Amino acid sequence: MRNTRLVSSIREGLWTAAGLLLALSVVLIPLSAVAADSYPAKPIRLIISFAPGGSTDIVGRLIATKLSERLGKQVVPDNRGGGGGTIGAELVAKSDPDGYTLLFTSSAIATNPLLFKVPYDPAKSFIPVAKIGSGPAVLAVHPGVPANSVRELIDLAKKQPGKLVCGAAGVGSFVHMSSELFKMMAGIDFKIVQFKGGGPAMIDVMGGHSQILTGTLTMTMPNIKSGKLKALGYAAASRTNLMPELPTVAESGLPGYEAAIWWGIYAPAGTPKEIVDRLHREIAAVMNSDDMKQTFEKQGSEIDVLDSAGFARFMEAETVKWEKVVKAGNMKKE
Repeated sequence: MRNTRLVSSIREGLWTAAGLLLALSVVLIPLSAVAADSYPAKPIRLIISFAPGGSTDIVGRLIATKLSERLGKQVVPDNRGGGGGTIGAELVAKSDPDGYTLLFTSSAIATNPLLFKVPYDPAKSFIPVAKIGSGPAVLAVHPGVPANSVRELIDLAKKQPGKLVCGAAGVGSFVHMSSELFKMMAGIDFKIVQFKGGGPAMIDVMGGHSQILTGTLTMTMPNIKSGKLKALGYAAASRTNLMPELPTVAESGLPGYEAAIWWGIYAPAGTPKEIVDRLHREIAAVMNSDDMKQTFEKQGSEIDVLDSAGFARFMEAETVKWEKVVKAGNMKKE
């Protein structure tokens, strides 16, 4: 009799334990999966880490509008410029990892840590959601510079070491880094003068005070077409349809040279994978739409969507690439 009661008690205990485990598993079913199913339940804040008016702001706002339509909830652009993009990035790094605060930024997120002490780790503080595209540089000079090709500019710089002046948009900016890359690969020396932005740097070159500029096609094309700047090469793997007559820098005298500002969306580290995956799918759909393709082409930009893993590998490769440039340019960390 005792054995029967003992067996019965053990069975009851086992069933009770099994019931508790089942209940617990239901509660713990991935809350992330539940959150992803109902995501988004409220507006999403897209932190744009640069001031209004620049290429990162323009592209970020465009993405916010299109993504709002896809998700059925408003994606609100919020400019938090300053520190070369570090202020906005820090805000997102410290935000709740729930998918409601995202970062839209440029290639500066990979280069800033090479030049400044930043309050986050780009590889650990964020989850890359999607790389969305890039804007290749154009190598241009003042019309009075006696060089009509990349090769002729390199030869001129070698004849006058340190005399030519290149306008840049601040230490660590895309304009600065692409100029340093050109110097390093061409084995030449010219002076780089920093301005508060790409616009002032371009104005200085057009005024003849500086001679060289590397800037995005969107920024430089109007002044190239008006004759205020002379374009020597496009810094992409192939020519652009907007200016098919313009050779690439590689084919015009410097093989292997490619430089482009790129943009991407990030979430705080710890954001559920299901939410990251959902965001990536919707972003990819936005970027692959016909109207987005046409918009990017008109701006001289290129769509290049990478998922989280691919974007992480791309960032790692970019960091290695620009670290070499920083060392070659003897740029000290501030």
